[in-house]
Amino acid sequence: MKFPLVTTLLLSGLLQAAVLLTAGNSGRTTVAPASSLNITFDSRTMRLSWSCKENTTLSRCILIHKKEGPIEYRLRKKECSCTFREVTLHGGVTFEVHVQTSQGVIQEKMPYPNSGREGTAARNFSCFIYNADFMNCSWARGPTAPRDVQYFLSIQDSKGRRDIRCPYYTQDAGTHVGCHLRNLTGLTSRNYFLVTGTSGEAGIQFFDSLLDTNKIERFDPPSNITVTCNKTQCLLRWKQPRTHQRLHYLEFRYQLHVCRENSQPDAENTVITVQGDWDNRYNLPSSEPRAKRSVKIRAADFRILTWGPWSKPTEFGSDDRQTSSAHIYVPLILGTLVCALVLGFLFKRCVVMQRLFPPVPKIKDKLNDESQVEDQIIWEEFAAEEGKVYREEILTVKEVA
Repeated sequence: MKFPLVTTLLLSGLLQAAVLLTAGNSGRTTVAPASSLNITFDSRTMRLSWSCKENTTLSRCILIHKKEGPIEYRLRKKECSCTFREVTLHGGVTFEVHVQTSQGVIQEKMPYPNSGREGTAARNFSCFIYNADFMNCSWARGPTAPRDVQYFLSIQDSKGRRDIRCPYYTQDAGTHVGCHLRNLTGLTSRNYFLVTGTSGEAGIQFFDSLLDTNKIERFDPPSNITVTCNKTQCLLRWKQPRTHQRLHYLEFRYQLHVCRENSQPDAENTVITVQGDWDNRYNLPSSEPRAKRSVKIRAADFRILTWGPWSKPTEFGSDDRQTSSAHIYVPLILGTLVCALVLGFLFKRCVVMQRLFPPVPKIKDKLNDESQVEDQIIWEEFAAEEGKVYREEILTVKEVA
């Protein structure tokens, strides 16, 4: 009977020691008695704060994003807030705060839904920067948004130091569907865009987005495009476009569209991609005689390749039809003129020669001219016949003095 008693006492002692050891080694997972941290979140500053507790040794704040997963920050002992940057909230998130004290760990969660009627938030949101100093943003009304919905756009820089309200709205049937900004000095490389809405009929959900200025900028076309040609090639030069952000010339890419005049869209056209350089030039092989061509150039950031608009065409070379016609008609016309001049000269010379040297009358050859035979008297026909004698009387007339 003693052995079972001793065994029971030993087992109870070991179990108590194991419990104490486990409690001492796993103090981080021990949850203290329920205590509210009074978590609050300011969407304008993206700051999550809570009530500070005494004897705090460690604090953690966590944002659970549906697409990006958990985002966690570890804080110092006396810090009772954290700020989340570069994160969107329109899909709904959940905040968690873990505070470790000498008494244990205090945990608290706070869901942050996108309140309002589903489908009322602005959609198809986009922005682009142009001419280095201007920006246009556009969006469409939500499919379930009421008729009296009105949207408003605000922009924050990446550090949250400046809040820009849209100064000029574009409207569709009285509803704001776009924004135009003429001053971009408050923007940084990465900015937070927030579109909120109001309505008297229903709650309107918000839409937010993070955009990089270098990704939404459309470069202007290059300027000062010139073409200089020799017998074998043409040298193309252009000037780097002005941009909102300062970029090195090696960060540019250019496309050169060389097109033959009056050609079909895909016939004899060439698109050439060129790396940016400090003098921006390109040697285009083109030997004489060259057909009339034109070149257009556009630019983009080599990391993104969002191409801007094409420049106006710059022409070089000669007209194909004029060149081919000249090869045929110019020699023909010149030959005709030369022949006409030669014939005219010869004709004029003949006329002058006839006037200066008229033709000499010819002497009639009575012996050989048969046309005169009938007019001649043949004396032999009147010869005397044999045996007949003809007498001739000769009358002599003398002049008497």
